[in-house]
Amino acid sequence: MFLSLLQVTIEEKLKSAPDENYQIGVLIGTYLPVLVLIILATLLYLYNKNRNKDQ
Repeated sequence: MFLSLLQVTIEEKLKSAPDENYQIGVLIGTYLPVLVLIILATLLYLYNKNRNKDQ
């Protein structure tokens, strides 16, 4: 449900963007935090998996 609301907001921002650089900034600002969280979760998972293997 949250993703559908987020998608509508992104589309509205892109339609009302003054220029192409603003559109790029909106896309980076939207997807970068999600990408960082996925990478962080993967690193924590791999760290804990290797730590448990050593014990």
